[in-house]
Amino acid sequence: MIRIIVFLCLFISTAAHADAPKRIVSIGGALTETIYALDAGDLVVGSDTTSYYPPAAASAPKVGYMRALSAEGILSLSPDLVILSEESGPPTVLEQLKSAGVTMLVLEAGRTIGDVKKNIKILAETLEKQGEGESLISEIDGTVSKLQEAIAAQESSKSVMFILQHSGGAPMVAGSKTAADSIIKLAGAENAVTGYDGYKPLSPEAATSLAPDILLVTTQGLEQSGGEAALLAAPGVSLTPAAKNGHVVAMDALLLLGFGPRTAEAALELNGRLNSQ
Repeated sequence: MIRIIVFLCLFISTAAHADAPKRIVSIGGALTETIYALDAGDLVVGSDTTSYYPPAAASAPKVGYMRALSAEGILSLSPDLVILSEESGPPTVLEQLKSAGVTMLVLEAGRTIGDVKKNIKILAETLEKQGEGESLISEIDGTVSKLQEAIAAQESSKSVMFILQHSGGAPMVAGSKTAADSIIKLAGAENAVTGYDGYKPLSPEAATSLAPDILLVTTQGLEQSGGEAALLAAPGVSLTPAAKNGHVVAMDALLLLGFGPRTAEAALELNGRLNSQ
C-alpha cells in the first residue's frame, strides 16, 4: 500500500509543481531537516517528534511519533501537503488522510548517500528550491570526498556493534538492512553482526563470538540506559573486547541514523572517532 502511495504522490507533486505548497506537515526527522536545509522551514506548520533538528524544527507543533501519528492532529493544521517517510504510520491514519483528500508525498527511507541526494532533489523540486538543492548536494559531495580520503588513509577496518537498547532486557543489536549497518559501512568500518537482518537480542554467547572492537550507541539511548558504565556492565556486552577496553562511541540518533543532509558529515565524524579508539 505505501509503495503505491509513494509513486502516486511523486506524480501528484510533479503535476502540481506550478502550485508550490504553502503549509507543510513533515513526518520523519531526516525529511524535516532536509526541508530546513533547503531554506523552506518557514513552510512547516507541524512535524513529528523525530523532527528535532534544526532547533526551529523542534519548536514546531507536533503530531505524534512518526509510526504512531494522529490524523486529527495533522488535519487540524490544515496542510496543503504532508511530506512523510515510507516508515510512517500506522496505515489506518494514512488511509484517513487519504480519504480526507490530503495530498501526501511519501519518500523512501534513505540508506545510502545516493538515497539522501535523491530525496533532496525530489523535495527541492516540490518546494521550488532547485538552486538550494544543487548547493546542498554539492556540499555533500565535498564531504564524501573527504570521507573517502579518510577511509583510504586508515590502517585497518574496525569491527563495530551497534546497540539499540539494553535496558529492560537483553541488548538489541543491529544486523544487516538497518540504518546502523549502513552508517557503519559508510564510515569505513565493519558491522560485527552478520548473518541476519534487523535487530536481535544479544546473548552472552553471541557477544563472545562477535567480539566487536567498538560499541556504537546513540546519545539518547546511552542516557536512557543509565550511562556508559551501565552499558559496559550489561550482560553480554561486558564480555566483548570493546567493553573490556572501554571503547564506546555515542552520537546523536538523528545525526547517526537519520540519513538526511548531515549523513556524510556523520560518517566522517564516525570514521574519525572509530579510528581514534
